[in-house]
Amino acid sequence: MGLSEVRSYRDLKVWQDAMNLAEGCYLLTRDFPKDEMYGMTSQMRRSAVSVAANIAEGYGRDSTGSYVNFLRTAQGSLKELETHLMLADRVKLAGSESMKPWLDLCDSAGRMLRSLIRNLQSHHDRQSK
Repeated sequence: MGLSEVRSYRDLKVWQDAMNLAEGCYLLTRDFPKDEMYGMTSQMRRSAVSVAANIAEGYGRDSTGSYVNFLRTAQGSLKELETHLMLADRVKLAGSESMKPWLDLCDSAGRMLRSLIRNLQSHHDRQSK
């Protein structure tokens, strides 16, 4: 879907994938030990939700620069989530087989975020001239 066809942040594939990540993290962390409720479980859920929320919040801003800043925050939250997923695997909170699809989705969402940022900046630069 091109930029001209986007009528809402909900139309963005990257936002849809971020929502899937957040949902997946909630489901994945349900099986984490209860003593991780305020540790890894909370951190993973918060970072996952932050990705989608920052994409949506940035979309609602009135300037491209502000939107790009929120997308960069979403990127940071995504990298935080990836780190939590990898650590959860390393300390055996979940198996590698359950982490791989989520790590793959993180990678894909990261590429989409970078592409969206570049496209917005390029579009903004062309309009500014």
